[in-house]
Amino acid sequence: MVQPVKSDRPQISQRLKVRRALAAAAMELFATKGYAATTVDEIAATAGVARRTFFRHFRSKEEAIFPDHDDTLVRAEEVLEAAPERENPIDTICRGIKEVMKMYAASPALSVERYKLTREVPALREREIASVARYERLFTRYLLARFDENSHNGDEPLLAEVAASSVVTAHNHVLRRWLRRGGQGDVEAELEHAFTIVRSTFGALPVFAGGATAAPAPPVAAAEVAPAGGGGEVLVTVARTDAPLNEVMRTIEQALRDCRR
Repeated sequence: MVQPVKSDRPQISQRLKVRRALAAAAMELFATKGYAATTVDEIAATAGVARRTFFRHFRSKEEAIFPDHDDTLVRAEEVLEAAPERENPIDTICRGIKEVMKMYAASPALSVERYKLTREVPALREREIASVARYERLFTRYLLARFDENSHNGDEPLLAEVAASSVVTAHNHVLRRWLRRGGQGDVEAELEHAFTIVRSTFGALPVFAGGATAAPAPPVAAAEVAPAGGGGEVLVTVARTDAPLNEVMRTIEQALRDCRR
């Protein structure tokens, strides 16, 4: 008789429950006693667990206020692994980093308080930076694996790292603005806008393995002078609908100056 496969989800849920209880205790004590004055023993006692239980989940007290990053990193990796073969890899890592935003947006008040603490305590800020670096490394490896060999004169590692860093930076820029507003506002729409800028910036990346290519970014605006009947000329301008007006006007002004020389 075939034995049913047991899911490890209950164990994962219990693990995350303990980690979150420890994180809540750490944040409470950091806020009331101060980071430097708070000990691991106090965090464990406030959470109702033993000291050794604390160290099964976290290596240090500053790590304790980031209980969800490990699981979020796993979810982001699952997004990459399940991506459609022909999906633009930049789109894929944009979807992957959204798992981080979901983590913060699930508990806005807690996220805001944690943000305030990380601004006040250098050790917590360093821990946050280390967490961000893990996502960047994950996305860099993914992009590098999608490049065809020798697709860009040996610059593939540089392009992959810069593109991955840009996606993470765009996400963090939107996240920080949202946290400074107290977790208010349409953060999803702001994130999509930021990703649009990243996609445009990296639209000329080399061909990726599997046939997926980054769509070339259209010019902000282009102008051309064409002859017109009656001895004059007509200035024809083509621009994206989302192009900044000042960019369009600069293109037109330059074209007019050129045709008058």
